[in-house]
Amino acid sequence: MVRRVCGRVAAGGRPSPGNRGRRRSPLRSSGGFALWEDGEVVSLSGFGGETPHGIRIGPVYTPPRLRRRGYASALVAQLSRQLLDEGRDYCFLYTDLANPTSNRIYMDVGYELVCESADYVFQ
Repeated sequence: MVRRVCGRVAAGGRPSPGNRGRRRSPLRSSGGFALWEDGEVVSLSGFGGETPHGIRIGPVYTPPRLRRRGYASALVAQLSRQLLDEGRDYCFLYTDLANPTSNRIYMDVGYELVCESADYVFQ
């Protein structure tokens, strides 16, 4: 799943509370992927881009057929908690402001908008 997702990360799914899944421990604390399982891998999140005080969460992906079950919300919340418990001051992520679903998911688990950014390519 990790290999497929890296090639086609997609946002999606409206979460719902009360999933019964579990999180698999990240591969390394400085960066890697965390997986959420519920009989199979149902969601994944990358993490990395460590700074002196924080770490980036993302990409986050749940296959379309498994969305709207709260897997991504549970994974992001648990992964964020674990990374904070390891001594980081904060976790951060980038999201597409045009995607209300992912923005709601992140705000529901405690993230807040700090700033907007843009990428420019000069040729």
